[in-house]
Amino acid sequence: MPDTSIPTAAQHIAALRTEMSTRGLDAFIIPRFDAHLGEYVAPHDERLKFVTGFSGSAGMAIVTHCTVAVFVDGRYTVQVANECPGDLFTHWHLHDAPPAQWLATNAMSEWAVGFDPMHLPTTWHDQFHQSCTNVGAKLVPQNSNPVDVIWHNQPAQPKGLISTFPLQFSGKSSADKLSDLTAHMVKAGADFFVETQPDNIAWLMNVRGEDLTYTPVPHSFLLVAQSGQVFWSVDQSKFDDLVHDSLPEKVAILPQGDFLKSILERVGVGKAVLLDPGFSPIAVRLALADVQAVEVNETSSLTLAKAKKNATELEGIRACHVQDGVALTEFCAWISKAVPMLSATGSPLRERDAEEKILALRKARPGFICESFDTISAASGNAAMCHYSTTPEQNAPILPENPYLLDSGGQYDTGTTDVTRSFCFGAASEEYRRAYTAVFKAFHALATLRFPKGTQGHHIDAICRRPLWDLGLDYDHGTGHGIGHCLSVHEHPHRIGKDVNPVDLVPGMVLSIEPGFYAADQFGIRIENLFEIVEEADGFLSFQNLTFAPIQTDMLNLSSLSPSELDWLNTYHEEVVSRLSPFLTEATRDWLVSVCSALALSEAH
Repeated sequence: MPDTSIPTAAQHIAALRTEMSTRGLDAFIIPRFDAHLGEYVAPHDERLKFVTGFSGSAGMAIVTHCTVAVFVDGRYTVQVANECPGDLFTHWHLHDAPPAQWLATNAMSEWAVGFDPMHLPTTWHDQFHQSCTNVGAKLVPQNSNPVDVIWHNQPAQPKGLISTFPLQFSGKSSADKLSDLTAHMVKAGADFFVETQPDNIAWLMNVRGEDLTYTPVPHSFLLVAQSGQVFWSVDQSKFDDLVHDSLPEKVAILPQGDFLKSILERVGVGKAVLLDPGFSPIAVRLALADVQAVEVNETSSLTLAKAKKNATELEGIRACHVQDGVALTEFCAWISKAVPMLSATGSPLRERDAEEKILALRKARPGFICESFDTISAASGNAAMCHYSTTPEQNAPILPENPYLLDSGGQYDTGTTDVTRSFCFGAASEEYRRAYTAVFKAFHALATLRFPKGTQGHHIDAICRRPLWDLGLDYDHGTGHGIGHCLSVHEHPHRIGKDVNPVDLVPGMVLSIEPGFYAADQFGIRIENLFEIVEEADGFLSFQNLTFAPIQTDMLNLSSLSPSELDWLNTYHEEVVSRLSPFLTEATRDWLVSVCSALALSEAH
């Protein structure tokens, strides 16, 4: 019998509606954000999951007294149906049928739509405000979050250690980074600069933290004056013994909860304040309005500076990818034998077994800190859910007759990794082979692309997708995302996808290339490597590979490959063997040589 003592989503929704009635609210907006508006949040801030049960990394709910509209992107359409079923919820696409559009259609005149101003990006607020205004409703900021009121066993706020990130890894001092920032402020005519993104602040201050499971950053806020005076709102009880001495002279430490108070006390009438509207909570704008300051919107200059890695950062990223490649290759060798062997005994390998194995192998590599995201270890139809996660209850067997996908990565002292490989342990169906071959051709098309300066991610997305489009196939996620340097595995501002993203791709940026295909309830395919953007002799740009791990060739329809595609694969595998062999066990080295043996053109044509 089910344990009726455990509250359900229905009970949480009912409690929230009671609290909404107390506050005179007709609707309440719950983004999957904390006050820093990032992808990963601490357990304390999992409000969307608490209310709805949805556990994905991107989404939103609008709770009314009649319905709960849940919005997710294409990665989570299957997952949200499983986690938020029944009459309680309606499901919407976060981009194709966005929340602002839903409000414009469903909000009633005189509705009061509540929101937490620390959890709503300025750009989102503007869209919601327009939708509400158009129908006669109003957005009502809340001084306290109603979800926190009903969440009686809410986890405490994180208290992770904050430590210095040494110059040998960062390649540039915090003082020099601050000098660059204030120079930008002078050029922009700004008196103050506001930053709320923890990875930007960690990069600027040359620190790392443990407030989040996968992203080594501390939670904090920053206000910088043009004079170079820095007001860092952070819990200094989390500092290790070296942090204070490592900070530039003009850094004043304030309580973390005094961030908005700091703005109100230090920013005067008419002062120009730089902020990034996509990653600043609307609470910042409201505070600036209270002191009659002038808001200047632009992409954070820290975001742009951090995206272009310096020589030391790039050297570290290349080094950690070799170590990560060793771990993944040891895993590939292990699982290729374990799946058929254990299946024959009647006790098959399971998804969580594989997840634990890749983590153990990474932990054995020098410089490893933690995983860079929740590993996706997905057998058969589970791999069709792009961000599937195992649980003790959902832990499918990995069988020889079913495909398998592993998407995983690590945080290292010198960088961040993210890699996906797709596996078959027996004969693959023709449908799978056809799709797998198209995914490889898509991967190759972008990995080998040369492109001119001024190119942006959306300019080249279709080049990757064409081999899939030629077969009437596609994937509902981005083609590539930026990667941090021992920071966020999904780093802004650069990305490759269908949506317009007006950010030039420049040398020094690191990003993924990861096309895929997903057949609901059957299989998922994705091939992902990380690449560094480099400038060639003629001024054109290209992608330089960073990831070293074998790409399984058994499932390729070789006759569909061009000579250039086959040559690239052979050359790549030669380099994988060369780079990794010195660090592999003898058994794994022998296995790697065998699976990376050159495929002859005569085999393909």
